[in-house]
Amino acid sequence: MVIAMKDVDLNLLGVFDAIMTERSVTKAAERLAMTQPAVSNAVSRMRHAYGDPLFVKNGRGIQPTPKAITLWQQIREPLHNLREAVDPPAFEPGRAARRFRIATTDVMTQLVWLPLRQLLEREAPGIDIHAVPYTTTNGEKLLADAEADMVIGMFNDPPRDLRTAWLFDSASICAMRRDHPLAKAPLTLDRYLAADHLVVSLSGEPTSPVDQQLAQMGYKRRIAMTVNQFASVPELLKGSDLICVAPRTVVTCSLFSGELHLVPPPFDIPNKGLSLAWHARHDRDPGHAWLRENLIAIAVQRWEEYGRCWQEGQKRHAQRSKAEVGKSPS
Repeated sequence: MVIAMKDVDLNLLGVFDAIMTERSVTKAAERLAMTQPAVSNAVSRMRHAYGDPLFVKNGRGIQPTPKAITLWQQIREPLHNLREAVDPPAFEPGRAARRFRIATTDVMTQLVWLPLRQLLEREAPGIDIHAVPYTTTNGEKLLADAEADMVIGMFNDPPRDLRTAWLFDSASICAMRRDHPLAKAPLTLDRYLAADHLVVSLSGEPTSPVDQQLAQMGYKRRIAMTVNQFASVPELLKGSDLICVAPRTVVTCSLFSGELHLVPPPFDIPNKGLSLAWHARHDRDPGHAWLRENLIAIAVQRWEEYGRCWQEGQKRHAQRSKAEVGKSPS
């Protein structure tokens, strides 16, 4: 069925775009400052015009049909550009009432969420920030499908419609409890491979980039346990014989307390660059730009603070180790 442009009210496309973004008629109505019956009526008119249900119930929410997904892919960017051309959005942080969804890991929420919230309380109290689950494989899709407004993650070769801003390199360290058998001597590759390993797997798969690197070297390790977030790593290591290669931010506090033994992995692990990414459709959104500029500044500042904290912790770690050697029986 071919639909002529004159047969479709352009206002309906705006309603359709809001529903696709929110995946909810109720939330779309709130976003558009319309009544829910008015939005439902617009959906009925679009269903008639396109000869397709467009949305079907899925539990408490709605699921777009393949026709709706295809239509959205075709109209969302031109529609966004048209809105900006006709009515350039104004943004005043102190008066803004918006919600942003940011996909990231618990390490980054620990690093930047508090100073970000403090900034919003001072300058933009009407802005809400919702964290969205992130894995190393879903970042591009979250942005393409508008399920997240920004992603903090690893983007080595992003597609042309994504924008990225580099934040920092995330170095890794091998951690274990201080009285672990492997902490009594230099950590060789053979001893490392023979250990029981804890892996943080955001996707749930029992593998990581470390395993890919070991496979390229012709080696394999035993992954004895996985978790899907970083926060539990120090406690698990302190109470078990597991060892874990983790970002330094995960174990910085444990470095100060002396509860973990930290050594470089017995093979080279390239530093992983973390970036803030967003879709090109938001390039000229002043509210989005304001938030990402502040988020970048906060992340960089916090990483510098963690770096100084890490260096101080290393000094204490070295002094503690030296004192323990001095107390050892000759």
